[in-house]
Amino acid sequence: MQLKIKLALLNFLEFAVWGAYLTSMGSFLAKSGMGEQIWLFYASQGFVSILMPALMGIIADKWIQAQRVLSICHFIAGAAMLACGIYAMQSGATIQFGVFYAFYLISVAFFMPTIPLSYSVAYNALEREGKDPVKDFPPVRAFGTVGFICSMLFVNFVKNSDGIQFQHSYEQFLVSGVLSIILCLYVLTMPQCPCKPKEEIQSFFEASGLSAFKLFKQRKMAIFFIFSMLLGASLQVTNGYANTFITHFADIEQYADTWGAHNANALISISQISETLCILLIPFFMKRFGIKIVMLISMFAWVFRFGFFGLGNPGDGVWLFVLSCIVYGVAFDFFNVSGSLYVNENTNKDIRSSAQGLLILMTNGLGSSIGTWVAGMVINHYVYQSNANDWSTAWYIFATYSFVVAVMFAILFKEKKN
Repeated sequence: MQLKIKLALLNFLEFAVWGAYLTSMGSFLAKSGMGEQIWLFYASQGFVSILMPALMGIIADKWIQAQRVLSICHFIAGAAMLACGIYAMQSGATIQFGVFYAFYLISVAFFMPTIPLSYSVAYNALEREGKDPVKDFPPVRAFGTVGFICSMLFVNFVKNSDGIQFQHSYEQFLVSGVLSIILCLYVLTMPQCPCKPKEEIQSFFEASGLSAFKLFKQRKMAIFFIFSMLLGASLQVTNGYANTFITHFADIEQYADTWGAHNANALISISQISETLCILLIPFFMKRFGIKIVMLISMFAWVFRFGFFGLGNPGDGVWLFVLSCIVYGVAFDFFNVSGSLYVNENTNKDIRSSAQGLLILMTNGLGSSIGTWVAGMVINHYVYQSNANDWSTAWYIFATYSFVVAVMFAILFKEKKN
């Protein structure tokens, strides 16, 4: 029980680091004159996910124990994130994009590998005590989502000396940096993770998922991975723009005094609560309906996720925002978790890890990066480069895209009945 408490705290802090800024950074960037670059900050997470997790994983396997690599990564990520906050604090209204982005890029480059590394540390600790990670890790991982939510709510409700909520100011980066430094020290209390024997060490080609590209020779798997990339394009859109979108209503007289317009992160946190609960539905849906129906449910959930944002407002339409956040749990979990299970069940053991790496590469790497880049062009055109401030049209475009992807998937993907 003591080990599970330690691992629960590890996961809580791991995702609290991310939750402090992931959903609210866009609002700060928009208010700091970097609204047109929001897409780049979120796409960068995908760019670094192509290289850094695999690289750090190889270092942990071959040379330095995983808990120490995790500590080093959090130290560098935390220091760079603190630099972001301190630079923004000192610069005031004269923040230089290049300097701020450089600090941020260093931070996310070393943060993204910490997610799989934290899993490795947890798996190792559970196995050392004779526990089954498949059974015992999911309840521990749930505390990660709790940490993410708590961090979101903290930066939503806490204000600085000027009366500005952390979610709109540089303090969110300071919160994330401090949490990362704390975790840097805490993770050193975890059980040691011996480096793997030479014969078990994956090459970068294998760890990054590149060796699994031979799966594209199978029509079924090729279609699955391509549509995973297309669906992955939706992953970071609302993380990057939802807070900025909801907050902009505070400048509209009709909604200026509404609770929702001033508490965007609190509203968005419903998405993470839904995500936690929807994981429990996956075993039933996978067993009853199969991967094709589950993936289609996810795709159409993205249609509603974007569509409800386009229709809603923080006044009498706030219920549409709430519905959008509820369906997010289905949209995210039914794609990410079910997709991972499907890959695990449809690949040979000798390539299974590489296949999982390929799935991450296609979704969180290529799909997320390209999708955020295109979404940025759409929002820049309809919001930041026009006087119309037409958020609704942008959300409807994203909803239409998700609908087209779903229809194409329904036509092209053929699932053998088991």
